[in-house]
Amino acid sequence: MIVTSVVGARPQFVKLAPVAQAFAAAGVDHRIVHTGQHYDERMSDAFFDELEIPTPDHNLAVGSGGHGAQTGEMMIRLEPVLAEQRPDWVLVYGDTNSTLAAAVVAAKLHLPLAHLEAGLRSFNRRMPEEVNRVLTDHASDLLLAPTRLARENLEREGLADRTLVVGDVMTDVCLRVARGVGPAALPDDVDPDDGYIVATIHRAENTDDRSRLETIVTGLRSQPIPVVLTAHPRLVARCEAAGIALTGGSLRTVAPYGYPDMVAAVRGAAAVVTDSGGLQKEAYLLGTPCTTLRTETEWPETVAEGWNRLDPDVSSPERWAHPGTPESGIPRGAYGDGDAARRVADALTD
Repeated sequence: MIVTSVVGARPQFVKLAPVAQAFAAAGVDHRIVHTGQHYDERMSDAFFDELEIPTPDHNLAVGSGGHGAQTGEMMIRLEPVLAEQRPDWVLVYGDTNSTLAAAVVAAKLHLPLAHLEAGLRSFNRRMPEEVNRVLTDHASDLLLAPTRLARENLEREGLADRTLVVGDVMTDVCLRVARGVGPAALPDDVDPDDGYIVATIHRAENTDDRSRLETIVTGLRSQPIPVVLTAHPRLVARCEAAGIALTGGSLRTVAPYGYPDMVAAVRGAAAVVTDSGGLQKEAYLLGTPCTTLRTETEWPETVAEGWNRLDPDVSSPERWAHPGTPESGIPRGAYGDGDAARRVADALTD
């Protein structure tokens, strides 16, 4: 059996790692196509090395661009690859432009399509990720849902007969990596024993409005403990264009961490401040309280259990360092038991 995985961005490389291992164990002929959506070495090649992911069979090297141009160019370059391979399954991950491009090409070529991380909903159609995930779910032949809530979302959309709950492969890799990492690689002037915050900001709604971006950066500078900000290229570009310095006060800006370094940093942090979907969940899995600078989350279980607090108007930076911790002190395991990748391999071979 041939399965072709199409990936292109940091979160997808992380999800790919345990799936590739499960396919190898199951004897699946697994092909990997990298669209090149993330092409910076720290956000692409390093993940393949650190997580021991096989080298992609194809790198389409699409690079950045507007949503339409980028997605269209991916489709143009991906179509002949999939047409030649004719895999038994095309497997797409998450909610990026790479996901949508591969879904459309697979559907047009009448290739069976499976969507890993299906059924997530923020219910905010202004988010490009929400559009991507909804369209991909409705184009797919098999929906691999991470949680019961994701299945319920798909049932409401009439997709129950295509849906299988397998758990979350991010749980697989996060817990495995956490068992093997050492101390966090922090800036020299940050003492982990004194507490620190890990922050990431990259979404358009937080970076494209200068006033909001300045409010966020000012809030990070004003924290009572150091803030280790891993600077996404989009954030750096927007701040340079707006004349906003990513320094001062409590703010310590570093280049994007590799995945093991990020896991170590989040595990040791007092809190996380982010607008990332994946980092919210990683904070939950690692038992670190999180503030999410968005109006909604596709991971509502993190909020329901008290590990994640939404701050949509970024008006309470005084709470970012201490968003609160559930009395139990232990996440309740909403995202599976760490064996999701094997279930994915079983589902496709079955």
